[in-house]
Amino acid sequence: MLNGKKIVLGITGSIAAYKACLLIRGLIKQGAEVQVVITPAGKEFITPITLSALTSKPVISEFFSQRDGTWHSHVDLGLWADAMIIAPATASTIGKMAHGIADNMLITTYLSMKAPVFVAPAMDLDMYAHPTTQNNLALLKSYGNHIIEPQTGFLASHLQGKGRMEEPEEILRQVAEALVGNSQDLKGKRIMITSGPTHEKIDPVRFIGNYSSGKMGCALAEECARRGAEVEMVCGPMSQKPKHPSIICTNVESAAQMYEACVSIFPTCNAGILCAAVADFTPEHTAENKIKREGDQLVIRLNPTQDIAQAMGQMKRQDQKLVGFALETCNEAENARKKLEKKNLDFIVLNSLNDEGAGFQHDTNKITLIDATESQSFPLKSKTEAAKDIINRLKQIMA
Repeated sequence: MLNGKKIVLGITGSIAAYKACLLIRGLIKQGAEVQVVITPAGKEFITPITLSALTSKPVISEFFSQRDGTWHSHVDLGLWADAMIIAPATASTIGKMAHGIADNMLITTYLSMKAPVFVAPAMDLDMYAHPTTQNNLALLKSYGNHIIEPQTGFLASHLQGKGRMEEPEEILRQVAEALVGNSQDLKGKRIMITSGPTHEKIDPVRFIGNYSSGKMGCALAEECARRGAEVEMVCGPMSQKPKHPSIICTNVESAAQMYEACVSIFPTCNAGILCAAVADFTPEHTAENKIKREGDQLVIRLNPTQDIAQAMGQMKRQDQKLVGFALETCNEAENARKKLEKKNLDFIVLNSLNDEGAGFQHDTNKITLIDATESQSFPLKSKTEAAKDIINRLKQIMA
């Protein structure tokens, strides 16, 4: 996608500097040529030798490379590049960029840059939220820079801070989309996606649920929206939410609520992707008050929930497509094929808890796509990449 593009990658003094290696690999894999410019502080977190080995180019840090007058021209770098990415970008570097404080090679290169500049902030929550940092970021935006917002999901905001640098994969996606555009092959299509778990209430403070985070559903929704589709997302109680502004979310809690939402939305859609981990059973009765610990046992009678996949399969028109998911622990392919046929799906996405890194809560997944005549297995990938494989297959059968 980035074939022939020349990228200057600026690295500053942040603990997130190690992620630059992954970003470099991704850029080169897409055909880009990468020149690293690193601040003196950045070299305290990652060695130029490592970076040079990845890029096959000497790393630039100082104005002068030798004592004989040989120097690095920041002006030439600004003319050479098709884009500059500063990742990670510390609060200090962001402040210098905003106010033109050219005291190192990275800032002078930035000030000489004729190409688009992408900035990926990385710092702790308090520093990121401080009015000074926010004002500096606003200034950079007003100058035309692309700010790749730091992670804001549940894990980021509760464990590592809202200022945690966005993952290299997402940085790469945004850069590629800005530089070469993105396919709009789903423009005009309307797609319903269910995602996350359902919570079946036992009493006001307890529920029956599962470990689904909603990451796979979010990745599918983002991929569809990126490719031009109108996305209607039915979201269970998820720790992660989609970021694309065109994704419409209907938030639900229980399997019954998710069923009602799907029945309402699916008839207006070209396709449905049933990614949610819907509870198979729900308590027969929900206590109005918190159940107290009394006696030696508590018996909860469970009734089956409405089978959303089967209901959608029965509703499906000839002009609609329906994709299901099967998370299995044994006889995986056999069970997935039974579900495919029983629920009138066009294809099913199989993943197994026996595969390390697949299933709930992981950022990765290992999938097999199964239809009536064949199956195709993929290696372990990020859920973002797995989503592309799934949507590519959906696009083929929608054509």
